Amino acid sequence: MKILLFIIIVLVLLTIFISIYFSRVVTLPVVRNYNDTYSTELAAGNIKEYIFNKLEKEEVSIPSRFGYDLHGFFFPNGGSKKVIIFAHGITWSLYGSAKYMDIFIKRGFAVLIYDHRNHGLSGGKDTSFGYYEKYDLKTCTDWVIEKIGDDALIGVHGESMGGGTVLQYIAIDPRVSFCIDDCGYSDTAELFNHRLKNDFKPLRHLPLVPLASVATKITRGWKFSDVKPINMINKNSTPILFIHGDKDDYVPTKMSHDLYNAKTGFKDIYIAPNAGHAQAFTSNPYEYERRVDKFLKDLKII
Repeated sequence: MKILLFIIIVLVLLTIFISIYFSRVVTLPVVRNYNDTYSTELAAGNIKEYIFNKLEKEEVSIPSRFGYDLHGFFFPNGGSKKVIIFAHGITWSLYGSAKYMDIFIKRGFAVLIYDHRNHGLSGGKDTSFGYYEKYDLKTCTDWVIEKIGDDALIGVHGESMGGGTVLQYIAIDPRVSFCIDDCGYSDTAELFNHRLKNDFKPLRHLPLVPLASVATKITRGWKFSDVKPINMINKNSTPILFIHGDKDDYVPTKMSHDLYNAKTGFKDIYIAPNAGHAQAFTSNPYEYERRVDKFLKDLKII
């Protein structure tokens, strides 16, 4: 009887430990050094010299409602009233958004790029896959409107976790005129189950995702079911362009199809052939730009 009780206690403690561990994997990702992200993007040819070295820009610090500052750069582009705000992917920095900037600058947009909480030079001690980040993005929009006026036309573009963030954000802010979601996720619980099967195969049959969700709720204030963009997709009528690589196995391509099918109102989708995760642009920059151009023209924004 004592042995059985001991085994039960050990299993309970082990379950608690594993749940907390996987919660920390989700909320405390290993984030790349800010300067390293710049060097990597520069070496890959993703940062255009004229944008960072010739265009007028302002380094900004935007106070978050959660008690830290968001670091970013604002490119006014001649005082344009059209503004695109970029949200980058997990573990990276605002420099991950740089490759998309030229598309919008050439079309007359001002640009705001910024570091997510717990990334780059921004504050914040954890990551929430958009649960808290969506409010930071709203704060960025507030900052833009205060700077250039209530007549600003605001668009948002998000890559990977940034994609999941912009989808959650537009559900709480009707001021956004358009949204581009590049390889974002439809459901974090589904995503984490997918990652579990790929990255932790010996543990794939254990109920780690729901247990980690409980641990995250207790320690961070949100649970995985709180971050389910597909449930928020029709909270307002913001037009959305969904983009995904057809070879993406990090965030499965199916998720963009699911989001597109669930979305009502104006929408478009581009599935980039032979592109992996967050590679739709780099695999074919010309076609990516053409699809964005068509989307903006269809909306009569350009």
